Amino acid sequence: MTLTAGEKLSEHENPGEATIQVLEGRVELHGGGASWNGSVGDLITVPAGLHSLDAVEDSAFLLTVVKQL
Repeated sequence: MTLTAGEKLSEHENPGEATIQVLEGRVELHGGGASWNGSVGDLITVPAGLHSLDAVEDSAFLLTVVKQL
């Protein structure tokens, strides 16, 4: 996925276990009252429940989701 600087994925539920691997740029993940900064090469575990993602810079990231049945 890609986002330009200032774009965001608004708050949404986590459909299963998920990670974000930052390929380019910088992102900030928010969820459960905490936040995590991600830069190139970082792998971030997406928290359960509601969360959102902001692009601090033009960014490309790999979102991997293991959907629970």
